[in-house]
Amino acid sequence: MQSQQKCIVIFALVCCFAVLVALIFSAVDVWGEDEDGITEENCSRTCRMVIVENIPEDVSLPHNGTTPLTSGLHTLLDLATRQIEIVSPHWNLNSTEYESSIPTAKQGRFLLHRLMGLKSQKISLKVASGLADSKELKVLSHNGADIHYLNMTILTNGKLLSSFWVVDRKHIYIGSAGMDWRALSTLKELGVILYECSCLALDLHRIFSLYWQLQYKDFLPSIWSKRLYGLFNKKRALPLILNNMTAEAYPSNSPDVFCPRDRVEDIEAIFDVIQDAKWFIYISITDYVPLVSNGISRYWSAIDGKLREALLLRNIKVRLLVSCWEQTHPLTVNFLWSLKSLCMEMPNCSMDAKFFSSREKPDGTVEGINHNRYMVTDNALYIGNFGWVGNEFTYNAGVGLVISQEEDPEDRNVTMVQQMRAVFDRDWHSRYAKPLQLNKIPVCNRHTAFPQPLKAWDESVEKTDGPNASL
Repeated sequence: MQSQQKCIVIFALVCCFAVLVALIFSAVDVWGEDEDGITEENCSRTCRMVIVENIPEDVSLPHNGTTPLTSGLHTLLDLATRQIEIVSPHWNLNSTEYESSIPTAKQGRFLLHRLMGLKSQKISLKVASGLADSKELKVLSHNGADIHYLNMTILTNGKLLSSFWVVDRKHIYIGSAGMDWRALSTLKELGVILYECSCLALDLHRIFSLYWQLQYKDFLPSIWSKRLYGLFNKKRALPLILNNMTAEAYPSNSPDVFCPRDRVEDIEAIFDVIQDAKWFIYISITDYVPLVSNGISRYWSAIDGKLREALLLRNIKVRLLVSCWEQTHPLTVNFLWSLKSLCMEMPNCSMDAKFFSSREKPDGTVEGINHNRYMVTDNALYIGNFGWVGNEFTYNAGVGLVISQEEDPEDRNVTMVQQMRAVFDRDWHSRYAKPLQLNKIPVCNRHTAFPQPLKAWDESVEKTDGPNASL
């Protein structure tokens, strides 16, 4: 009897040990990298921030205190001394064949050559990408870059759409522009760069490390290393001195299966910014399509529902500036009118929408794209990597950044939130912003009046090519 009990105990211990080993190995070695002694306690919370934009040469808009995107990225390269980490949905910087007709296209080639020369400066370049067949990444690898590839189709049935840089764990860039020559010349892009901001850089580096360690993995771990946990979120935002004024910030990530402990999802970050708005919510995005498709399209109420609550229950003023471009989904107008109709004959309800189209062809269609992906309220800004489409947040990998900053009560300084609002106001009141008009559907593309299934629309984006191809 006693020997049987011993056998049972031993068997139980062996089983527990086996389960523990299985759990450890199920983490597929997704451990964070060494963080060079930078910790949450000793990292820098005094940062300088600039808004960076690419405004195409033939679009007549002033920079309004923003910095040209190419200048910002080259400044990051100038500051780098040890390591640069880049995630981009596209790698198409070699602009040689377009430079005769589009002079500004050369900016892509210049940036590519600088990245190729980092090894000679003893600066490590690390790239996480979902593009296993990219010729440009192979060229970078041949020139010393370390490339890790993620099979996003297997991991999430989506794509890697994140776009950010981490430089020396001190400086960061995040925004709409990927590593594509068009993002530096023909497309209207917007992002932010934060200098000497190692606390945020450390947290964004952890997201990069998550991507980095998923190379060649065909399933996601059930356990994440503590070095991949989020450092800052809505409940525990990072207090900053940002351009000599107090602020709070935290990064977000998508999809949910890429969010270890304490990491907030992009959609939750957007909800938080909408919920905290007191007076207005201004949104500038490429696409607004509250649908999700996995074979069958269905209404995706997440953001659309939050905006309706803000309009009807809290009387928040909402403005939506949506791109009018080659791949605009036909149902976009319907969704915008659905929101606008909520405020008809309601005195305290204010919702307006416009289509931004930078260039019009003789046949009435438009080319070019306002590729911005941000939201600004009276007290916060959110900048991300997604168009506001259900499939983006559900399946794709992207990163966002929330910065909260109250106005200076003595009105001595302009906050970054106020600067972002000034950028939105400039675009909203420009001649490129066309009002949403009753019984007048803007001609953004060559689609028929009958909308395609969302999946077909997603696939058509991938097939577009040339200088005005989608990003």
